[in-house]
Amino acid sequence: MPPTATLLVSCPDQPGLVAKFANFIYANGGNIIHADQHTDFSAGLFLTRIEWQLDGFNLPKDIIGAAFGAIAQPLNAQWQLHFSDEVPRIALWVSKQDHCLLDLMWRQQAGELRAEIPLILSNHEKLGAIAQQFNIDFHHIPITPDTKPQQEAQQLQLLQDYNISLVVLAKYMQVLSADFIQQFPTVINIHHSFLPAFAGANPYQRAYERGVKIIGATAHYVTQDLDQGPIIEQDVVRVSHRDQVPDLIRKGKDLERMVLARAVRLHLHNRVLVYGNRTVVFA
Repeated sequence: MPPTATLLVSCPDQPGLVAKFANFIYANGGNIIHADQHTDFSAGLFLTRIEWQLDGFNLPKDIIGAAFGAIAQPLNAQWQLHFSDEVPRIALWVSKQDHCLLDLMWRQQAGELRAEIPLILSNHEKLGAIAQQFNIDFHHIPITPDTKPQQEAQQLQLLQDYNISLVVLAKYMQVLSADFIQQFPTVINIHHSFLPAFAGANPYQRAYERGVKIIGATAHYVTQDLDQGPIIEQDVVRVSHRDQVPDLIRKGKDLERMVLARAVRLHLHNRVLVYGNRTVVFA
């Protein structure tokens, strides 16, 4: 597919916004191939995703941002600009469970995820052999309460060294500090429950004790508040009184794989726009 540019924009709602953004592309010789929009009336916000072909576009890539910024500033708009021919680099963070790790690597090798995965990071050594199998660099960084600040500094340095643009917590059973999130805010986590229900640890045991009839999985961006970040994707599966905790875990793992893969793909395709603690997903 020919290279494209994508704008994600949010700004206070007012008449004429669609025309302003479309005219910016049209006036510079661009051909829009996808456009979607949403108005959140309660927040008074207009949100849009516009994708257009770069072939024939009159502006060089390195000045598109500055040119659009001149339009966006008077509108008090927040915006992102992405190019399809720039391949993101992902770091996968894990602990001991391998199901989400393997699923993402298989999908990336099959071409389902348009990204490079040069780095796997873990607080345990257990999954190092899998990284070696896929020829991906593996770094073991154990975490304790006393060493957490020093180890997170090492993690941040690795993200910089590998030029990582997205961290995926593929069952990384550690809480990232507020300082880490402030320095590297683009992190996706998979949580093994249908948030906001059963946040925190041991959700399957608590779901079993509560006698739920569905269990779920939630992929969300990580914020300083545990399991409270903007939600990207969710799904559920039915369970019955015959299901024990191991059955819930088995069914839950299937959900976790699918939900996390969908969320990562949506992010990589620049279809998620965060505003406040909510998201618009232009699927």
